[in-house]
Amino acid sequence: MELGRLDGIARVIPNLSLFLYMYVRKEAVLSSQIEGTQSSLSDLLAHEAGSSPGAPVDADVNEVSNYVAAMEHGLRRLKELPVSLRLLREIHGVLMKGARGGEKSPGDFRRTQNWIGGSMPGNARFVPPPPHEMHAALNDFERFLHADSAPPPLIKAGLAHAQFETIHPFLDGNGRMGRLLITFLLVTDGVLGSPLLYLSLYLKKHRDTYYDLLQRVRTHGEWEEWMLFYLSGVADVAAQATETIQKLLALLDTDKQKLESRKASPAARRVFERFCRYPVSSIPGLAAELELTHPTAAKAVRLFVDEGILVETTGRQRDRVFVYERYLRVLEEGTKDAVNVDGHRPA
Repeated sequence: MELGRLDGIARVIPNLSLFLYMYVRKEAVLSSQIEGTQSSLSDLLAHEAGSSPGAPVDADVNEVSNYVAAMEHGLRRLKELPVSLRLLREIHGVLMKGARGGEKSPGDFRRTQNWIGGSMPGNARFVPPPPHEMHAALNDFERFLHADSAPPPLIKAGLAHAQFETIHPFLDGNGRMGRLLITFLLVTDGVLGSPLLYLSLYLKKHRDTYYDLLQRVRTHGEWEEWMLFYLSGVADVAAQATETIQKLLALLDTDKQKLESRKASPAARRVFERFCRYPVSSIPGLAAELELTHPTAAKAVRLFVDEGILVETTGRQRDRVFVYERYLRVLEEGTKDAVNVDGHRPA
């Protein structure tokens, strides 16, 4: 029911691409936080906006940026390829390029043993299949994804996630790949018309239960308990996503009315649309992207600051950065308190 509401509202809202652009980035932050990064959505947007030219790129921000690239690459390739081992290796190569762990065979399945928790396989919480058994498990996994007799798509995605996490086929990045897998399957199997459902926030909030239930699947075959947890997460996240979209639509409507009352110019409206898509920017960046003169872009920004729509965040006289703060605050819900919950140490 909640998933249907989300898909329904996604099909009727104007400028869906504006929301998708930011939702992918929110998911990137959350999924990377589960792996222990400290980067926030604001950090990622500031990095992408180039608000600190010449500054070294923080490793956490680079990992989150890679996740965005992997997500977007995967969604493009799904138009040409099914979810498959080939596609997963390709996406993993994008995810791990130049990131911490990037030396651990990006884009290739592991050739050595890895483990989860502990300092060695002997004291690990879980030891995935050794390489010579892993490939047989991966072939079974791919056959399950493509089987004509596969369960309904929503169920299939939950089963596939648990299978993938158990096989743990890469030396690093398995958690992020497993979470991407859920979204890719829901989109490619037609459950969602647009990639607006991401479970990372739910899994972050319930991380201990999440790992315990996956382990119970492995040790006791308790699939029903896992699936009930997963389906509860789908319903919870779908309801939150619907609420977030409704909040953003209400905010945009309020601020558009402010522009109407001020008789904002066409150029100012274009600047506003840019901030809706990308809520962090500078005046030179706006001028260059929208092909406006610097004075025209500056005038529009001053109008939005006067109306309380934008906030300047640096306090500087030069190289100033402006943020659509209330818009960003809605999107940042749940992304603040980064915690390392992975416990994964590859060999």
